[in-house]
Amino acid sequence: MRAADTIAAAIAAARKAGRPALVGFLTAGFPARERFREDMASVAQCCDVVEIGVPFSDPMADGTTIQRASAAALAGGVTLPWILDELRALSPRPQAPLLLMSYLNPLLAFGLDRLPTAAREAGVAGFIVPDLPFEEAADVKSALDEAGLALVQMVTPVTPPERLARLCAGASGFIYAVTMTGTTGKSVEVPADALDYMQRVKRVAPVPVCAGFGIRSREQVQRLGEHVDGVIVGSALVELLEKGEDPRGFLRGLVE
Repeated sequence: MRAADTIAAAIAAARKAGRPALVGFLTAGFPARERFREDMASVAQCCDVVEIGVPFSDPMADGTTIQRASAAALAGGVTLPWILDELRALSPRPQAPLLLMSYLNPLLAFGLDRLPTAAREAGVAGFIVPDLPFEEAADVKSALDEAGLALVQMVTPVTPPERLARLCAGASGFIYAVTMTGTTGKSVEVPADALDYMQRVKRVAPVPVCAGFGIRSREQVQRLGEHVDGVIVGSALVELLEKGEDPRGFLRGLVE
């Protein structure tokens, strides 16, 4: 099985178990570099997929929590090469597929010629690149495809139907269905029109659909879980880790 396919398989296994898949996000090296492997292990125990944020100086899609985490990680010397080294050194290996969420510049600085192989050797199954327009993604997608890695596409409530169809057709791993316009972190109610939007995405997506941005409560997960394959929990999880709390109880409480 290609690494990219393990993502959809993990989400499907959660669905078969009667619950939405849980994708947990943490910023690499935050709140402390020396805790990264421990935090990764805790999150991977409870999540079906783990999304690892590569710190960046201008995280335009992220709210204040992840912006703060990114700035602190950068100040602590966290880089993409360091993250890949840490992932290669993980023992035991997490069963959950690993995704890197990175803005484009760190990937280009690392080099598209060597990134896919380095990522695959580190156990990475795919990438989310929020500032990479679909129309400019051919080189990145081709490089990742060749290595069997996924490029997750993001859609929003205002994505036009024609563009939605193109994004879904070009996706691998899963479709990241943003619950709202704006940045991450704000807790959101789940109105009926958001559920209708999720259903529109599901109808055209050839891969699982996961909802993200503002997911913080069991009630949100239950409401969304009837309409998507999984949910993505980011800022709420980063805040728990920042406080030094064990995230496992919170994560299990979202879906059990």
